[in-house]
Amino acid sequence: MQVLDEPRKVQELTEAWRCAGERIGFVPTMGALHAGHLGLLARARAENTRLVISIFVNPTQFDRPDDFQIYPRDLARDLRLAEEAGCDLAWTPTPVQIYPPGPPTVVEVAGLASILEGAARPGHFRGVATVVTKLFNVVKTRRAYIGAKDWQQAVLIRRLVADLLMDLEIVVCPTVREEDGLALSSRNVNLTPEERRAAPVLFRALQWGAAQIREGRRDPEALRRGMAGGIAAATAAPLDYLAVVHPDTLEPVPSADPPVLLALAIRFSRARLIDNLLVEP
Repeated sequence: MQVLDEPRKVQELTEAWRCAGERIGFVPTMGALHAGHLGLLARARAENTRLVISIFVNPTQFDRPDDFQIYPRDLARDLRLAEEAGCDLAWTPTPVQIYPPGPPTVVEVAGLASILEGAARPGHFRGVATVVTKLFNVVKTRRAYIGAKDWQQAVLIRRLVADLLMDLEIVVCPTVREEDGLALSSRNVNLTPEERRAAPVLFRALQWGAAQIREGRRDPEALRRGMAGGIAAATAAPLDYLAVVHPDTLEPVPSADPPVLLALAIRFSRARLIDNLLVEP
């Protein structure tokens, strides 16, 4: 596995691969790799002839400096796992290589960037849209792989790729969970033991909401109240939002007729967690 940091060298290598007819699969990450990332890498390895991972903790998508500071980092471990997963290239740029000095150029997806996660974390999706545009421009990939846990991010990136006429496919892979249902996240390590014991209630609440919908309940407000009540019984951590929305537009639905997405975000003391569940017809 090659390890490069300079964008130009990465661009030259991946351009040569693409010109040679190689199919490049790309998994953009912020490091702190876990089984969810490894699942993305395994699928990308199976579907392509070259596999690239980026490891970059993107400062512009953090809405709070303290969150950026405590984000877990272990580059040596990440590189070992990436090599074991069959990566051909690990790109590990520095912030100044991604964001050169001077007035910045930014990318923003209107509408989608200001609801749910965007409303709770102002500027977050501007940072996401800007960095993935830069990453895609450097890595000459035909497919990029991201997890369904970040559903809104996946919808936004697909819109960005379509609107900017990028020649690549965004592949969204299922959320990977612990045995007790907690969605895998790099931020889970920041939970206290008590918070970790309570955290699976998020998925249980989503499952309860999905079961209600399958039984014919359609009132979004009643679904939200029921899910929020179940969470409040297990933890005093405040919810940022709990939404019943259309999975493609992320707009609230007047009636929870499948397909519908149940999505939530909660703030524990040192970790903000998100989760979602798609209820299909």
